[in-house]
Amino acid sequence: MKTKLFIFIGFILIGMAFIIPVNNPIIETPADIGKELFFDTQLSKDHSISCASCHQPQFAFADNQAFSTGVGGKKGARNTPSVMNMLFRPYFFYDGRAATLEEQILFPIEDQLEMHLDYSIAVERVQQDSNYIQYFEQVYESKPDSALVLHAIAEFIRSLESGGSAPHDQWINDFNPNALNDAQLRGREIFLEKGKCFDCHFGPDFTGDEFKNIGLYNGENLNDAGRFLITNDSTDLGKFKVPTLRNITLTAPYMHNGMFATLEEVVAFYNDPKSIISNSINIDTLLQQPLNLTEQEQADLVQFLHSLTDETIPYNF
Repeated sequence: MKTKLFIFIGFILIGMAFIIPVNNPIIETPADIGKELFFDTQLSKDHSISCASCHQPQFAFADNQAFSTGVGGKKGARNTPSVMNMLFRPYFFYDGRAATLEEQILFPIEDQLEMHLDYSIAVERVQQDSNYIQYFEQVYESKPDSALVLHAIAEFIRSLESGGSAPHDQWINDFNPNALNDAQLRGREIFLEKGKCFDCHFGPDFTGDEFKNIGLYNGENLNDAGRFLITNDSTDLGKFKVPTLRNITLTAPYMHNGMFATLEEVVAFYNDPKSIISNSINIDTLLQQPLNLTEQEQADLVQFLHSLTDETIPYNF
């Protein structure tokens, strides 16, 4: 049943193709305005960084650092996730604190560790920019305001959907029966069955949008309580949102704290979490016992994960 569902959802991707023009000066949609704002350093306190400083196109709109650098050289508290494939997400951030993209966008602008700018001031800067005045009048038939600025950026992020160019998409949609090599085909079987990956990473974006504790909380050196900080529910202790696996090869380092540098390290951890962190608190029942994957099976699983990367990346902006 899992395999059939996995195959069925692959066909959904066929209608998700998108093209983002390179250095396109034409402003026709809210997403076009949002793109300009996403790369604009005016939204940070000292004009030093933009949204794209931490969400870089070449890394699938993530970062390649464990913790991104904000205004004044301050480091963030959690690893920067990709903002691709956000269209169907029901909530945002590792702890799910934001219910919409518009709400999510507010946090990094005002966060003292990130852009550190009062949002009202950010809006004033946009309202005083003659280019943005023209753009908003042309697209929204309105002057920029606090709601429209958020909407425009959110629309740009919503446009960042995978377009079916990943080898796995080509294979599962019967565009190219040879898109996956033998190792990747074996890895796919591990992903679906023995590796238990499919239990949490399912759907067209390879995430169930659930919160899971995978063993990275012990109240000591690993003391980020995750979802619990939002709900104050003890069952949420150490839980974090299951991320998409799309473009996972581009978004290292991994986990909310960036503790694993490679996919090989991630797979080795999942194979036997307790051998790496022996005192985890509230770890999910799926990870209570080792998977007992062989070295070859782990290598094949990593190869399969490589097949989930869009061949249209990196973009040129």
